[in-house]
Amino acid sequence: MIENERNIRHQLVLDAARKMMLAARTAPKGKGIDILEIGLVTDEDILRLSEEMIRIATDTGLKFFLRDAENIKSAEAVVLLGTRQQVQGLNCAHCGFATCTEKPEAVPCAINSVDLGIAIGSACATAADLRVDTRVMFSAGLAAQHLHFLGEESKCVMEIPVSASSKNPFFDRKSKENK
Repeated sequence: MIENERNIRHQLVLDAARKMMLAARTAPKGKGIDILEIGLVTDEDILRLSEEMIRIATDTGLKFFLRDAENIKSAEAVVLLGTRQQVQGLNCAHCGFATCTEKPEAVPCAINSVDLGIAIGSACATAADLRVDTRVMFSAGLAAQHLHFLGEESKCVMEIPVSASSKNPFFDRKSKENK
């Protein structure tokens, strides 16, 4: 049997994205409490994500949302990572408030943010090990958050587009004009 990589590439990218999700899930968590939400976006939902990014660009005037909206269309899959906000009761003051009870609800727990960052690092390390093309994008993560792709409780959503091509499409990007 002869298997041509071109014929199975899409499945290989999806397999890599799923392994990235697993790496994020098993990443260390503050106090061992898992507050992460992780998802995989493909096909028409990538287009929905791109459309929401264009809407955000129109509303805010931030042109890089237009560039990123076009850019994620090169992805065969998108890994989403977000966190539910839950204070960890450490009173570490990392959020800027002396105790967890003083912290306003709108201010994220720093431990939640650190957990998300470690999970992103684990997912990206897995992608590097598998030699797939990626880039962490908060712009697409914000759009996914607006669309509730990880549920209404997910905050600080980040996105990692995944591709396998001769050149990483997520770097050397040109700016788009906001029309």
